[in-house]
Amino acid sequence: MWDLAQWCGAFVGAVFVFSCVRKVMDLRGWMLQASELAVPRVVAGAVVVAEGIVGVLLVAQLWQRVVATASLVMLVGFSTLIGSLLVRGRRPACACFGSSSSKPISWMTLARNAVFVAANVVALLGATS
Repeated sequence: MWDLAQWCGAFVGAVFVFSCVRKVMDLRGWMLQASELAVPRVVAGAVVVAEGIVGVLLVAQLWQRVVATASLVMLVGFSTLIGSLLVRGRRPACACFGSSSSKPISWMTLARNAVFVAANVVALLGATS
């Protein structure tokens, strides 16, 4: 039976996998939205790959400590980008879940990410490997 930390890791992993799949489904749209977020093309491509790998490993509960750390770094990076855009008054489309995420970023986007970060921290604190 999984404990809370494992469920939290699987939750964050599922979010990452979903995000990866949505971006892959419309890679051209994701790349366009990423450029509006001021994300370089090579980084945008790496994000899709990293989300897929990290997501699958979190769900599978493999290398928990390392993968939960990587996902936390990614979430903090995403949140930092969103926060910096909001502070500068820019509100491009979120693109968090691919081109279907067409709503502009907002403080609610950061609040949602805070939930993901909190779950990730629980997963990291309970990581066994």
